[in-house]
Amino acid sequence: PTLFSRGEKRVEKIPKLIQILCWRPGLDTRHVQALYPRGQFAGISLLSTMAAVKKEGVEASAVKNRIRITLSSTNVANLEKVCRDLIAAAKAKELHVKGPVRMPTKLLRITTRKTPCGEGSKTWDRFEMRIHKRIVDLRSPSEIVKQITSISIAPGVEVEVTVAE
Repeated sequence: PTLFSRGEKRVEKIPKLIQILCWRPGLDTRHVQALYPRGQFAGISLLSTMAAVKKEGVEASAVKNRIRITLSSTNVANLEKVCRDLIAAAKAKELHVKGPVRMPTKLLRITTRKTPCGEGSKTWDRFEMRIHKRIVDLRSPSEIVKQITSISIAPGVEVEVTVAE
């Protein structure tokens, strides 16, 4: 049994292709050709591939979304603790986790005169605030995201959840 045929060229059923299509929205022929570079999938359109996957009985509810969780804070210890808890909760649900990816620290600097009236010696204060950022990528159904993000979040840690469907 073949997944689909194209003229005389027949492509055998490949379960890995079905797994890839389940969680990768926006997949096109280039992605499939990159995974199978020997030309097995040359000229196969996305529509015929998706039609073949539907024939295989892949349910729409089994589709996993790409979820990007962005954490930012001025306190590194709190940020790392929330990252550890989040990743532990995701791995307990047996999800595919990437991260935490440490983004460059933003330095916000303000230099101001010490004296309020402008008289006296010209002394300056330099204040800075460091903003640390971590990114965690997950692949899971959107129902599970609420369960994962229900962990206790330390004060001062901002969480942003983005779902790519």
